[in-house]
Amino acid sequence: MKVLKIGAIWCSGCLVMKPIWKRIENENPWLKTEYYEYDESPEIIKNYGLEAGLLPTFIFLDSQDNELARVSGEIEEKDLLKIINQNKEK
Repeated sequence: MKVLKIGAIWCSGCLVMKPIWKRIENENPWLKTEYYEYDESPEIIKNYGLEAGLLPTFIFLDSQDNELARVSGEIEEKDLLKIINQNKEK
């Protein structure tokens, strides 16, 4: 499983989510994550149909890069872990 994390330096919710993701990544070293800066990643933004008003956005992908789930905004750690644990074998 891979998680695409899309944020921006001007996004306050993105700053809130950084320590949460750091903790999740440290506790789940098998989890692959990629961070994309909204203003510097036009191809990713276009491919996934993202809007600036929906940041941060987290896109969960399976091993074939098929989208499993997508959430936006400030999400509680337990809710992120639920998505991860439900899809970790994919």
